[in-house]
Amino acid sequence: MQSSKMLRCRLNPGSPEIVAAQGVMVAYQGQMDFAYQGSGGGMRMLKKIASGEGGDLMKVRGEGEVFLARQAHNIFLIELEGEAITLNTGSLLAFDGSLRWDIRAIGNVGVIAGGLFNLYLEGSGTVAVTSDGPPMLLDCSQQPTYVDPHAAVCWSPNLTPTLKNDFKMSSLIGRGSGESFQLGFYGPGFVVVQPSEGVPGSRFIG
Repeated sequence: MQSSKMLRCRLNPGSPEIVAAQGVMVAYQGQMDFAYQGSGGGMRMLKKIASGEGGDLMKVRGEGEVFLARQAHNIFLIELEGEAITLNTGSLLAFDGSLRWDIRAIGNVGVIAGGLFNLYLEGSGTVAVTSDGPPMLLDCSQQPTYVDPHAAVCWSPNLTPTLKNDFKMSSLIGRGSGESFQLGFYGPGFVVVQPSEGVPGSRFIG
């Protein structure tokens, strides 16, 4: 961590590549190569076409240091050791290229809801995640947890969020119809929430 809002990554020709969200590079020193990641073909390509997600990634290789940040958001690191995490792709900063990734819909509602897709990461390596403000971790083990889709950052891979539709609340809180839908998390696990609902009018996953 260069600071709470900037990540410094040191690379050399023998080190694994980094996969980062496009547009998060703010500076670099040395010789760096930035290349479009693509979706990898197959079913992942079909999911990308259907969802519009997963295409805004780039591979970073080279020798030197690259500095990554996103709109002065807070950054925190997740170390995976043969584990997995599900991530709102709008909160992704970067991850080790050794990690396996896939685009997944929330249950069977992704296409119907117009973009409720997320990024699944698995393996051993580091994931850099951004939060618009200090992140909060909520334990879902004891009771159901409901989160505004724009505020959900990441969650346990064993949790499969469902859509909760509450039209009665839509005229009373927040931005109206945008908050008539919440993500419901049930069972053992956690969800990380940011103290922001994103830019008004933005998509759930960006």
